[in-house]
Amino acid sequence: MENTIRVERAKKKITQAELAERVDVSRQTIHAIETGKFIPNTVLALKIARYFKVRLEDIFTLEETD
Repeated sequence: MENTIRVERAKKKITQAELAERVDVSRQTIHAIETGKFIPNTVLALKIARYFKVRLEDIFTLEETD
């Protein structure tokens, strides 16, 4: 699964730690999601999308191999 969290963070000029605080997870969790090492559950994915005010599909995309 690919994601654009890093891009969305850059647009808002926030750090991983700031996003983590807003969606109630650790900075390490945000880092793991950004690098593709962790796939968030539905609730967390929706919280992230809601924070950035975009559709879930605008942040998370399935790859052909998923």
